[in-house]
Amino acid sequence: MQHEFRYAGETYDVLLERTPKIWTFANHCAHPREDGRIRIYFEDGSKAWAHVAKVGDVWWVHHSGRIFTMERIEAGASSDEHHGGLVAPMPGVVLEVLVTAGESVEAGQTLMVLEAMKMEHRIVASEDGTVTSVHFNAGDRVEQGANLLDVEAAE
Repeated sequence: MQHEFRYAGETYDVLLERTPKIWTFANHCAHPREDGRIRIYFEDGSKAWAHVAKVGDVWWVHHSGRIFTMERIEAGASSDEHHGGLVAPMPGVVLEVLVTAGESVEAGQTLMVLEAMKMEHRIVASEDGTVTSVHFNAGDRVEQGANLLDVEAAE
């Protein structure tokens, strides 16, 4: 089935086929495990572990201590309440806030670090832009889906 996703400000068409044991996307395969992990097999023969969580239309991919977000775009979908914002992928505690309102950021830059499930999760900018607001401080508890900070995309 063909899906459209947004990552780092770009839109991608992704062919995704799913069976109970294997997901196939592009030239890669993923095997979901019962413990919530996903084993990804790349076309070059390499493998990687990841955790994937879905909040609304946003897919959070946890891999190698970093968090990547991909937004699924549905035909005719309107923007949601978190448009331009980055939300907590799961309940946790803010360890570090690395940016302030008004600061320019680049795609891939770490903006905040959360601790959840005894692991550190880096919240990264999905595109170049300017931080318009930061809603939490170090030490604050956050719930899954909480809007952590807002970033306005660069033009």
